[in-house]
Amino acid sequence: MASRDLLNRLPAPVRWLALPAALLGCTAWMVTAWGGDPDVPAPSQDAETARYCAALHAALPAEVLGHPRRDPSPASPYTAAWGSSPRTVMTCGADRPDLLNDTDRKGPCVDEVGWGLTEDGAGGYRFATGMRKAYVVVEVPAGAYPNYADPLGSFSDAIRAAVPRIDGTADSDCLDDAS
Repeated sequence: MASRDLLNRLPAPVRWLALPAALLGCTAWMVTAWGGDPDVPAPSQDAETARYCAALHAALPAEVLGHPRRDPSPASPYTAAWGSSPRTVMTCGADRPDLLNDTDRKGPCVDEVGWGLTEDGAGGYRFATGMRKAYVVVEVPAGAYPNYADPLGSFSDAIRAAVPRIDGTADSDCLDDAS
């Protein structure tokens, strides 16, 4: 009863705005707590791999199939992302992904870049390059694109230009086993 008396003593405009202000505050808190980009840890690597990944980062597109680039935090030349929810995340320079050890996991060849692939357990896919001097991993969440491999073509030119093949040739990754 005392809180009702206190509320009644407030001027009418303050009483009218109290509930909308409280709802707006709760909404802002929820957006901040749940809607921000989660951290994506940057892999650590040697100096040579770091140079390849920095060159790749600079060559990546600003948009992938209508999804704007929104890099994760903390900012790093070894991670990039597109879209918001769900978002496609690329990392460069991590250790050899386990998915490349399974010969049944050979994925698509897109614009002369070969990919290994595995499902992520949530309806999406994880892709990794194999025959390159730095491993590039792309995580494509369920529902981000009509076809799970659609975004790979957006990265092919940048990967071919920035991350050389292990054997030093300019031939297609797709002619060899992607391991």
